[in-house]
Amino acid sequence: MKELTSYLPSTEWLMEFAITYGGKLVLALITLLIGLWLIGRLSKLLKKIFEMRSFEQTLQTFLIQLIATTLKILLVISVVTMVGIQMTSFIAILGAAGLAFGLALSGTLQNFAGGVMLLILKPFKSGDFIEAQGFMGTVKEIQIFHTVLNTPDNKLIIIPNGPLSNGAATNYSAEPRRRVDWTFGISYSDNIEKAKEIVIELLNADDRILKEPAPFTAVISLGDSSVNLVARAWVETPDYWNVFFAMNERVKNAFDGNEISIPFPQRDVHLFQK
Repeated sequence: MKELTSYLPSTEWLMEFAITYGGKLVLALITLLIGLWLIGRLSKLLKKIFEMRSFEQTLQTFLIQLIATTLKILLVISVVTMVGIQMTSFIAILGAAGLAFGLALSGTLQNFAGGVMLLILKPFKSGDFIEAQGFMGTVKEIQIFHTVLNTPDNKLIIIPNGPLSNGAATNYSAEPRRRVDWTFGISYSDNIEKAKEIVIELLNADDRILKEPAPFTAVISLGDSSVNLVARAWVETPDYWNVFFAMNERVKNAFDGNEISIPFPQRDVHLFQK
C-alpha cells in the first residue's frame, strides 16, 4: 500500500496544479460550451437562409457541415491554447499536410468547387435539357463532384463539374417559350405564295402554336434545286419537339395534296458520243 501511495500525486502538487491551471480549465470549458452552442445556432440560421434562397438540399447539407466542422476545429484549437498547450507546431504540420493533400487532389478539388458554383448560381437544375461538353441530355442529378445527364436514347453521361462550370452550356429548358424553325424546299416551278399560304394555315390551325408572336414564313434562300422557305413559330417549351415533328409531316401531306413538289438534289448527265 505504501508503494502505491508513493506513485500518487501529493496534496501539495494537486493544490499547485489547481491554482495554476484551475481557472484556465474552467474558462476553457465555459468557452467550449458557449462555442458549441453558438455553432449550433449558426447552423440552424444558415439552414433557414439556404431554404429561403432555395438552395439545393445537397448543397445545404454539405455547406452547413463544412462550416460547422471548420468552426469546431478552430474552437478546439482556441480552447487548447487557453489551457496553455502550445499549438504552433501542430498548426504548422496541419497546414503542410493540407497543402500536400490539396496538391494531390487538385482535380477533385476543382470539381468540388465547380459543383458548389453550379449549385449556387444554378445555370441549370434537375429536369432541364442541356447541351454541354459535347453531350445533350436531361439533367438527372447535380452532385458535388459531377453532374449526371440522361440522354434521349436513355444513356447516362457523367460530366465532371470542374470543366462543366467553366465551359459553355446551352439550357434548352430555361425559358418558358421557344421558337421552332422549319425549312421547306419547293420546286422552282411551284407557286411561292400558295406554298406560304399552306404553311401559315397549318401553323395557325395548331392550338399548341402561340398567336403572339404570330407565325411567320418567307423565302430564305434559292438553292441549287429548290426554293427554300423558312417557317417560324413560338410554342411553350414542353411542346417544342411534338410541334416540330408534327408540322414536318403535315406540310409534306399538304404539299402533296396541292401538287407542290419537294425536290431532291438532281444532276443532269449529258453524254456526247464522239
